[in-house]
Amino acid sequence: MPKGPKGQKRPADVVSNAVHVMRVLTGEADDGPIADDGKDPAAKALGAKGGAARAAKMTSERRSEIARKAAAKRWGGS
Repeated sequence: MPKGPKGQKRPADVVSNAVHVMRVLTGEADDGPIADDGKDPAAKALGAKGGAARAAKMTSERRSEIARKAAAKRWGGS
């Protein structure tokens, strides 16, 4: 089943999707954001701080090397 940008379940076929859109527009269904993603907010904040600190002390050559390896892995290159 297709998912929205925040992981919401979406109807797979066109007719069901049209009915869902109609219900959201008339107020019968709520299409708001997910209330809880199951992650600890404090842990998410610490993770963001750690990633920023890691990027700040890394050289541009090292960042390029990591990006090259990630692109090779993603696109099947060597």
